[in-house]
Amino acid sequence: RTLRVLNDDRVGPGAGFGAHPHRDMEILSYVLDGALEHRDSLGNGSVIRPGQLQHMRAGTGVVHAEYNPSATEPVHFLQIWIVPGARGLAPAYGEYRVDRERAGRDFVLLASRDGRNGSVALAQDVDLWVTHLDGHASRSFDVTPGRSAWVHVARGSVVINGQVLSAGDAAAISGETITLTNGSQAEVLLFDLA
Repeated sequence: RTLRVLNDDRVGPGAGFGAHPHRDMEILSYVLDGALEHRDSLGNGSVIRPGQLQHMRAGTGVVHAEYNPSATEPVHFLQIWIVPGARGLAPAYGEYRVDRERAGRDFVLLASRDGRNGSVALAQDVDLWVTHLDGHASRSFDVTPGRSAWVHVARGSVVINGQVLSAGDAAAISGETITLTNGSQAEVLLFDLA
């Protein structure tokens, strides 16, 4: 579907990815531990940490670099690429706060086509949700007929529709309700895809 890449990156102190180009892609960076520094040809530069989501619309073309600014601590982050619904869009950049407290009680919308509820506005029909589960809490998500979900366990472990998944595991699910139970410090991303 339109979820093209979900990289689980760990970068040592002072290391990173030098300047490189992107084009016609919606790129999200989600930091799990540590800090990630970003610089790009649009003049943007910042450091994001856990609880923040970074969005870069590469559109007609952007050159960027990202690296770990710490001299002692590693950074662990997910980088997500989503194919946009149109080519040649104007490049854009933004940073967003994640409501981590609410994610401990429910699914929180991080990104969507229409930017509803303060989410990142993507140029694609994708909803990206996050939730945290620990102990006996449970969550359910109904996948609309004709759509599919990609469920990625970012950290910890959780039972998804009866299957135990651990950090780095994922499941593709269509045509059924998704049920998450028995989380152990689990942080889960759910992509609702057209």
